Amino acid sequence: MIDAYEDPGTPDRRGGWHYLWWLVRCQPGRSALGALFASVWMVLLAATPYLMAKAIDEGLEPGDLGMLTLWSAALFLVGAFNAWLSIMRHRTMTRVRMDANFRTVKVVVGHAVRLGAALSRRAGAGEVVTIGVGDVQTIASALTVVGPGVGAIIAYLVVAGLLVSVSPVIAAVVLLGMPVIVGLVGPFLTRLQGAETEYRDRQGVLTARIADLAGGLRVLNGLGGKGLFADAFQRDSRRLREQGYRVGAVTSWVQALGVGLPTLFLAVVTWLAARLAAQGDISIGELVSVYGYVAVLVGPVAFWVECGYMLSRGVVAARRVVRFLNLEPMEDRGTRDAPAEASVLHDPESGVRILPGRLTALAGARPADTAAVLDRVARYTPSTATWGGVPLDEIPLPQIRARILLADHEADVFAGKLREVLTPLRGAGNCATSHNEPAPAKQHHEAPPDAHLTQALHTAAAEDIVQSLPDGLDSPIDANARNLSGGQRQRIRLARALATNPEVLLAIEPTSALDAHTEARVATRLKQARQGRTTVVTTTSPLVLAHADTVIHLVDGKVAATGTHQGLLDYDPAYKALVARDTDTEEAMR
Repeated sequence: MIDAYEDPGTPDRRGGWHYLWWLVRCQPGRSALGALFASVWMVLLAATPYLMAKAIDEGLEPGDLGMLTLWSAALFLVGAFNAWLSIMRHRTMTRVRMDANFRTVKVVVGHAVRLGAALSRRAGAGEVVTIGVGDVQTIASALTVVGPGVGAIIAYLVVAGLLVSVSPVIAAVVLLGMPVIVGLVGPFLTRLQGAETEYRDRQGVLTARIADLAGGLRVLNGLGGKGLFADAFQRDSRRLREQGYRVGAVTSWVQALGVGLPTLFLAVVTWLAARLAAQGDISIGELVSVYGYVAVLVGPVAFWVECGYMLSRGVVAARRVVRFLNLEPMEDRGTRDAPAEASVLHDPESGVRILPGRLTALAGARPADTAAVLDRVARYTPSTATWGGVPLDEIPLPQIRARILLADHEADVFAGKLREVLTPLRGAGNCATSHNEPAPAKQHHEAPPDAHLTQALHTAAAEDIVQSLPDGLDSPIDANARNLSGGQRQRIRLARALATNPEVLLAIEPTSALDAHTEARVATRLKQARQGRTTVVTTTSPLVLAHADTVIHLVDGKVAATGTHQGLLDYDPAYKALVARDTDTEEAMR
């Protein structure tokens, strides 16, 4: 089975069938062994009626006790050996399925990591969750055809060959029966693929709605939108249920035909054998063997119908995985080096110019406009932005990520100890600093191990969070910090960004969930801690804007005015109207 740290290989992304075949080719030895065990197991099942016929014809009917004992012993040994083969077949196929399961999980997770920030822009959360929860298991189950599926075909052919020695007519009926059954079930399998595809798509949409609901229930309740969202969710849930009924209807026909058609077909074979025995064309022992062969054939024939059902569902699931794997991360064709020293960041689309070494604030009536500017200058979306006159899309992405950090106030927080949540990855965010700026505190060998964390927590006014937790920095934090309040989560996110000590820090609404007193402390400390380093915040809070060296007022995503906070209040009426709602608070804090 694939090791947790083993390279899963390069998946075949040409389609669902190609992906399933790639999973088989990744474990050729185990797949072949599973097919061998299953084939021998099913063939020996067919050998049981043959041995019974011999015991009757050569031992019981002529009264030869020795031959009866010999064939009975052979029957016992074959049965015991077949029981062992059944165990080995099951073990091997379980490993085949688990390998396919884990390998698919690894390629999906690995690709999600490669997509990085582009993941949320290319695929919804519901799509990824549906793949992880349902599609992976469906794909693994589809690989059952590798073992028992191959064994069913071989057993079917062996039984047909044994029947030739009994009656060529019966053998011909058996050989022609399988294509007829497949032809009758085939159209239902095609319909099943279409219905299953639509069901999976609707399921992904509904899963995304559940994730949105779980993350924004408090906001929806505060805005009075919980009822509207519940109504929309109920409608989508009803549509999914109706589509599930359609899938179930087709599935019921497939399963009914999978049981009914083989039984009906083999009843015909039994009737034909009985007529031949009555006419004296075959012996009593041969008639018993035909009954046994018919009983054995029920399994392979019914199983192949079941295999068709599982393969149909597996292909649908594999297509979803392939569609996800075909998503491409942000293209990186950069060949020019980033500016060696702190330089101007310029976004021609909005007209924003971010001067190095200063605290710049972007203020706009629509938060999406200011966030879009930071997305462009951090190169999270395609743009014509430049850094020191060099187009960002011509700079290798690793250089940009190493020196420019975009801190979103809704960024994910992984579960773990608070110390682990705050500690930046080695080499991330601060591995390239301006030559005329001091090195980050954590690079001084004499500094305590937690000195940079303590400083970051102080700047984010988050010391009280550490003090309130039972084990301080070693206290466990839930995924997305759900065991903290909204304001605490925002301060932890800001502290995590500050702990990386990046050359350029771009913070989206870093204080939007804080009360006025805490917000004032964060604004003051942020100005002091980032002195001489490039810092950009998006905000409309006068408590933060008052500390900015430069305030850029955006209207409809374009620069409308630039200056200091007080200067814009004096000569830009639109800016004053934008921040006036907090002016009283600002005066009170002074």
